[in-house]
Amino acid sequence: MDAFATHEVFNQPPPFFPRDLWADDAALREAVAREGGQGFAPRLAAYGALAGAELPALADEAHRDRPRLCAYDRYGHRIDQVAFHPAYHRIMQAAIEHGVAGLSWAQPEPGAHVARAALSYLHYQVEPGSSCPLTMTHAAVPVLRQVPALRHWADKAQAFAYDGSDRPMAAKPGITLGMGMTEKQGGSDVRANTTRAEPLAVPGEYALVGHKWFFSAPMSDGFLVLAQAAGGLTCFLLPRWRPDGSRNALRLRRLKDKLGDWSNASSEVEFEQAWAQRIGEEGRGVATILEMVMLTRLDCMLGSAGLMRIALAQALHHARHRRAFGRPLLQQPLMRSVLADLALEAEAAIAFAFRVAGAVDRAGHDAQEAAYARIATALGKYWICKRAPAFANEAQECLGGAGYVEESGLPRLYRQAPLNSIWEGSGNIQCLDVLRALAREPATAQALLAEWEAARGLDPAFDAAFAALAPRLSAGVAEAQARFFVERLALLAQGAILLRAGHPLAGDWCRTRLAAGGGATYGALAAAVDVDAALARVLPD
Repeated sequence: MDAFATHEVFNQPPPFFPRDLWADDAALREAVAREGGQGFAPRLAAYGALAGAELPALADEAHRDRPRLCAYDRYGHRIDQVAFHPAYHRIMQAAIEHGVAGLSWAQPEPGAHVARAALSYLHYQVEPGSSCPLTMTHAAVPVLRQVPALRHWADKAQAFAYDGSDRPMAAKPGITLGMGMTEKQGGSDVRANTTRAEPLAVPGEYALVGHKWFFSAPMSDGFLVLAQAAGGLTCFLLPRWRPDGSRNALRLRRLKDKLGDWSNASSEVEFEQAWAQRIGEEGRGVATILEMVMLTRLDCMLGSAGLMRIALAQALHHARHRRAFGRPLLQQPLMRSVLADLALEAEAAIAFAFRVAGAVDRAGHDAQEAAYARIATALGKYWICKRAPAFANEAQECLGGAGYVEESGLPRLYRQAPLNSIWEGSGNIQCLDVLRALAREPATAQALLAEWEAARGLDPAFDAAFAALAPRLSAGVAEAQARFFVERLALLAQGAILLRAGHPLAGDWCRTRLAAGGGATYGALAAAVDVDAALARVLPD
């Protein structure tokens, strides 16, 4: 020890990274196999190893040096570019080359959507900011495929090639896509949009005048936007560059100063006769864009589940190596209760998110799975994303003061946690969507009932919750009670998934979530649970 040292540093956990995020995650591997993605396991294993080894340090750089707006070049030319740290581009390259954005479409075989979901879930754990453009690029492909003249856009969006340069799409091997729907006066009420679309001489081409208050991933090569045409609200592809090779007239006014998501740019934009191409019929903009939104909402579920997973893993890692009051934190009864409860929550979130991914994968040839995906996406988007912020805070608390310090990584997760409950439709929007689906699409209620019927008789707490809730699917509820109703639907959906899978924690989960008497905070367990079993699944020692 140095002669002038004031103390010895000890009782500190070793660094969490590098980790193999695929090999560490039993819940993920089981969910992928259960939902039909096992054939892609080698690809997932490769990305899980890379994501846990290379990307964390790059993510630190991308968050430390945030995106900057460059409206003009040195000579005064208007360029409307966003500058990123090189680490961001390396992250995007790794993700796109491994299929995070394009696997579902580039290799359309059974299980592809499940495997792509797993890639997205793995990526979100280490660099959630870049998940925004990756998600939108993935979700835009089926929308672009609706227009034969835009198939080349879809092909380049699904390509395993990243090109972060600002140049015309025709010169790039792969592209990314963003989205612009909300405006100052409307927010979630996109029918209140005022951006105008005037037809040009060439059929299908328009000039857009107006603004977007949230213009996601403004560095992208193209954007799906909504604007008012003569026939009503319509969907358009608005490229950064016009077909003639000139810059399009989209003007980035400023970048948003956000709570979190710092590696990703979000902006405000104005359109000054910006060239755009119509997707779908005039007046069908909401219906056209919903196919994209359904996929991005699934990624909100996956992102929140991934955030829970990595927060829990870091909390357990800390508790395993840190001693307090004469013994490891992991041997302290209250700490064990908290970690076990977090483990139950994370397991159910992962199972639910991948059940929906599996339903999306099978929706094209199975009407019941399509109906399940329709209703369960809204249920999961509401519930899993609502649970994430409190979950991240509890994981922080497991580290004590260290969890409030930026170097631990937990503050970044805590800032990120609220985003998925707001993005792509807030909680109230999801609840209204559930009520709308149940009222207008009877197949959605039947899909839920079929799922629950298959789990009936496997657990008494589940059976009691089923008996209480099932009649209300047809009876409906008042809008003011929608949140309570949707919460119970989501819990029953999670219980059914775990029970049908024969999940080792299904009984404990049902007793703590569906039976009466549970506490309001994580770790307030009213029922006895197998703590050892829950913790053993979290992270290899």
